[in-house]
Amino acid sequence: MSVDGWNTVLVLGGIRSGKSEFAESLVTDAPVVRYVATAPEGDPEDTEWATRLAKHRARRPGSWTTEETTEDPRRLADVLASAEPNETLLVDDLGGWVTVLLDPDHQPADDVATIAELAEAIRGCAARVVLVSPEVGLSLVPTTPLGRAFTDALGAANRAVADACDAVALVVAGQPVWLKPVTTATEPTASATATGPTAAATAPVVAGLADAEPTPEVQLPDVLTHTPPAVPTQEPGNPWAAPTMALPMVATGLVIQPGMELPMPDEYAGPQAVDRLATLDVPGAGLGVLDRVVGFAAATQGTSTPAAWGSVRVLLLRGDHAGGASAGTVAGESARRAAQARAGRGALARLAAESGASLQVVDTPASAAMENEPALPLEQVDSALRYGWRLAEQAADAGVQLLVLGACGAGTEAAAAAVLAATAGAEPPGVLGRVITDSGEIDDAAWMIRCAAVRDALHRTRRSSRGAKDILAELGGGDVAVATGVLLGATARRVPVLLDGPVGVAAGMVSRDLAGQARHWCLLADHGGHPAVRLAADVLGLTPLLDLRLDLGEGANALVALPLLRSVLALSAALPVHPSLGGGDTDPAGDEPESTDPGYADPTLPAPDVEPNFGEPDFAEPEPAGPGPASTGADEQPASGWRAG
Repeated sequence: MSVDGWNTVLVLGGIRSGKSEFAESLVTDAPVVRYVATAPEGDPEDTEWATRLAKHRARRPGSWTTEETTEDPRRLADVLASAEPNETLLVDDLGGWVTVLLDPDHQPADDVATIAELAEAIRGCAARVVLVSPEVGLSLVPTTPLGRAFTDALGAANRAVADACDAVALVVAGQPVWLKPVTTATEPTASATATGPTAAATAPVVAGLADAEPTPEVQLPDVLTHTPPAVPTQEPGNPWAAPTMALPMVATGLVIQPGMELPMPDEYAGPQAVDRLATLDVPGAGLGVLDRVVGFAAATQGTSTPAAWGSVRVLLLRGDHAGGASAGTVAGESARRAAQARAGRGALARLAAESGASLQVVDTPASAAMENEPALPLEQVDSALRYGWRLAEQAADAGVQLLVLGACGAGTEAAAAAVLAATAGAEPPGVLGRVITDSGEIDDAAWMIRCAAVRDALHRTRRSSRGAKDILAELGGGDVAVATGVLLGATARRVPVLLDGPVGVAAGMVSRDLAGQARHWCLLADHGGHPAVRLAADVLGLTPLLDLRLDLGEGANALVALPLLRSVLALSAALPVHPSLGGGDTDPAGDEPESTDPGYADPTLPAPDVEPNFGEPDFAEPEPAGPGPASTGADEQPASGWRAG
């Protein structure tokens, strides 16, 4: 049984119901797909049938392999039995298989026994299997013996296969209805026990990123690699990022749609925390603009005395964009950066190690040349969104208290500029940063190619819908879509996100149409001098805290600021109330204050000789009227439940 609740699925549907398209969408993100064709070629003069087959072939990605079982119906069971665990099989369809089974050329054949063999092979198959079959039980009884034999045999096959499969869907007019949801599976899974956003881990065939066990002798951040995910576990007693509400679900995963109602930060805790800062024993003007960090953390944690983020995870999204968007980029640079991060080298990994943050490198779908075609097929957008949501779910389940979102990939800046042009009406040249070569020179020719690519993409899509998913499909591509899913999933689980770079803010712009609450869970440490980040931050209402103008790569810039932000939170939580407002100078245990100040005088000892003070008046420190309250500390930080990796 797979982690998201099913290993085998039967997809039923009538003629032109969309059953094949739905089945194909279930395996879109599988790394290895084998398409098992069962239908015979048919009469060469039947052009209509040949056209149908051609359309089916045209929809299959080039990475899929095809295997035919038309010569022997018993071979289908052998194919299932020999499938490897890392494979995903799409069998389309059982109607063609029954046609071959009833063909006189294959007689004598025991139809019942062959169907039973197929059902048994499905139960024992180690691979993921999606089977497509026509639903003929709702039609009229055929008037011919051959027609009745076909419907009877297909009905028997559907019943046997449905009983053997973990889940069964019926597609009616393109809409899937789950007749046998995954909650009926015999093994406990996350989808069978979770409610609300936790069940988003049921997204189908999305290759997740599991936590890797740390290596004690390596003093570098734990790097999570592309392996099947473990079943997420919710730590008891950890309300920090607990599921918040029930969201629309189907057996294939969370339904991400416009207008979702996700939680907002605590509207009272933030202002209360900022007001509390004015009462603390802080010399001078206090924390300055960094009081916004305290207000943000207080609102997202739901307390006026927020704790410094202890468990932090960096998500580095890697996805390249083809075409003019990547002009001026060295081929293979993003792959090198990702490999460097996975190996614990480079600026991002070193800064993560210094901050004690875990680092997760995420390979996102590659994006096509947006000036010529959609950057990402529309049917893959939902999978990418669920994938990102699932990454946030896994982080929340591991006790992560802050996500840092970064990206590396060719063409990401141009994709973000196109998204900003579509969502905020920006002019591409105004939000596209200059192209800097490896030698530090400005490449104006490459910059103009990027501008032209964005311009042509906007012209190509001028009559397209500007809905969130359409923008991701036409312009944003895989990395922006996954980043959008991360923001939505983090919002649902009340996990704040530290943005860094064009991809994150572009995702923030898109997320407004899906859930406007997402931007309130985002914090921007530094705009880095990037024009796209500046504009998006202004639209989203995110005021950058710093102006360091670092250019260390997405994610790394935020990690530079992270220790400062943590220090501010720790300071605001630990400082006592000013004595003039009733604060005391004794520690909570009531002992005398300890001080390393050489000017500190113990009243029980003789006064030391002091040089006379000429020219300045003496100011006596007023003694408090009585012992004040204990210093105001942070609320007890909830158990994070975080584990390494």
